[in-house]
Amino acid sequence: WEHRYAYVWADGVYLDAGTEVEKTALLCVVGARDDGGKELLGIDPGYRESKESWAEVLRDLRNRGLETPLVATGDGALGLWAALDEVYPTTEHQRCWNHRITNVQAKLPKRLQKEARRRLREMAEAPTHKECEELRERYVTELMAADQRAAAETVLRDWEDFVTFYHYPQEHWIHLRTTNPLESVFSGVRLRTDATRRMRRRDNALYLV
Repeated sequence: WEHRYAYVWADGVYLDAGTEVEKTALLCVVGARDDGGKELLGIDPGYRESKESWAEVLRDLRNRGLETPLVATGDGALGLWAALDEVYPTTEHQRCWNHRITNVQAKLPKRLQKEARRRLREMAEAPTHKECEELRERYVTELMAADQRAAAETVLRDWEDFVTFYHYPQEHWIHLRTTNPLESVFSGVRLRTDATRRMRRRDNALYLV
């Protein structure tokens, strides 16, 4: 590889393609180069987002010479994290805050969802790790008092993987907290694939992407 990639973002991008009932999952990895640019490093069809599917993608990157990234940002797909532990065991995990917001909102009645979004964004954007933890404790306490235990437990689940970004330079936090760097790449792709409706062959969708 011409560059060193300190940070990577990984996610499964689902497209309407193929005659199977399930949508096609394209397992994608984007890396941040040492000059600040971002580059698509890998994209492969996978079976859902299983550990073995992700491990194949990561092993391919390793075999092509990708050095161990410092951090990988992704959503809650357990297969990704298990595969990372196997292929790049020293890479730190950073979970996507946008996905966590959605997960917490799903545990709450509609009247409380807007407030949940505000409170979790406030945590994610806290200027220090300590302030982030204090905001979390305050909100979890309020949720428990309001008999919203499921939402409180969702806020706390895998918490350490949500604050990894504090280990790195502050100017990088906005990029590391979410999978937006990858999502932004594929927003335009989805417009094109949605316009073509469901493709009969998965390979055609992959070539279009």
